[in-house]
Amino acid sequence: MTSIPSLLVEQHDFFSSGSTKPLTSRKQALKRLKKAIVEREDAICDALYSDFKKPKFESLATETQMVLAELNHIINNVAFWARPKRVPLSLSNFPSRDWIQYEPFGQVLVISPWNYPFMLAMSPLIGAVAAGNTVVLKPSELSPATSKILDDIISEVFDAKHVAVVEGGVETSQELLAQKWNYIFFTGSTRVGKIVYKSAAAHLTPVTLELGGKNPCIIDASAPVKLAAKRIVWGKFINAGQTCLAPDYLLVHEAVKDKLVAALQHHIIEFYGEDVQASNDFARIATEGQYKRLKAMLNDGTLRFGGKFDDDDRYISPTLLENPSMDSEAMQGEIFGPVLPIFSYEKESDIERYIENYGRPLALYVFSNRKSFLKRILTRFSFGGGAINDTVIHITNKNMPFGGVGNSGFGGYHGKHSFELFSHKKSIVKKANWLDLPFRYPPYNMAETLIKKFKHLL
Repeated sequence: MTSIPSLLVEQHDFFSSGSTKPLTSRKQALKRLKKAIVEREDAICDALYSDFKKPKFESLATETQMVLAELNHIINNVAFWARPKRVPLSLSNFPSRDWIQYEPFGQVLVISPWNYPFMLAMSPLIGAVAAGNTVVLKPSELSPATSKILDDIISEVFDAKHVAVVEGGVETSQELLAQKWNYIFFTGSTRVGKIVYKSAAAHLTPVTLELGGKNPCIIDASAPVKLAAKRIVWGKFINAGQTCLAPDYLLVHEAVKDKLVAALQHHIIEFYGEDVQASNDFARIATEGQYKRLKAMLNDGTLRFGGKFDDDDRYISPTLLENPSMDSEAMQGEIFGPVLPIFSYEKESDIERYIENYGRPLALYVFSNRKSFLKRILTRFSFGGGAINDTVIHITNKNMPFGGVGNSGFGGYHGKHSFELFSHKKSIVKKANWLDLPFRYPPYNMAETLIKKFKHLL
């Protein structure tokens, strides 16, 4: 196996040769990638099931088909996005033509997580390739079957000088982060994100961090409670709650709290049956460490539903907890599993008290039929993205950037936003020679008077 420093030298030389820049070669590479994914889609789903019993429908809907949709969108539009973009000229540059020209950063490192191990590896990789970069992908060692098939696909489609997979544990990540990159894209926990950011700062490397947070879900008294509960159960328990966008805790108006809890219980049983462990539609906890952490939360607060577990199967049932203390394990950090705390509020100021206890979340959800209430919530709180009267679905729109803010990360991607994220925007002015205004040259004489008089035109 080629050493990491040697691989970087090979990718540097390949990028410097200009081989990644022609649009035709970028599109051809992405088409080959699409073909390989289509041919191996069942094998990818099998790998995801092997890693944590992910249901095939969820593997298709949230992993392979999302990646294929992203590929189609980028293949069809990258030539248009890559065109130089004319911008209005300023009077100080008259006469000229001014434009923004896109160029790739160069060598990109993508570090992907274990919870959506295929989609969250491929999606940024596709954007980086579309923008003309080389890529080293470090998939999670905690989803080994999916990491292996990622390596198989990438090795089949790309020369390692262009795109390569480097597998390994923490030591491999540390060695990769010690190298000099032109861009780093990381998806994972806030704790590890800080380590990545610190490593990148040593080389002044630009970074995108896709992290997480405690995503609040607010249910106003005016909300359609049964529909809200159905959409909350889906968004919370898909992938067994191991979703960075999942509702982390509920803030329910006290007038509808009991009705909502009953509806949540009803829809959990409707979706997964009385014996959830026997359902083919509910995943398992991906790692032993995650399982132990989540199991400890089952004693927090008042158990309203669920609370079942199986050590041998790494199974934790969909669980509703009422009023866990704010210093409990469930409320100290992102839950990232099938445990859902529920709190009631009476006044809108109570909502602020809960949300402001944490940093800016990756997502916020609000269920309400009151326009004034919705406007206040969306204006008052800062968050990466979200939805009104639904959960999680904003990630599916390729025309909107996906990303966090503050401690939930920074930098947005998907579709055109992925292409732009992995591209440097180079500003160019082409000055005409037929006119050369004299007032910018010394001796300045009347130039000071002129610049004050015409500053609004500069």
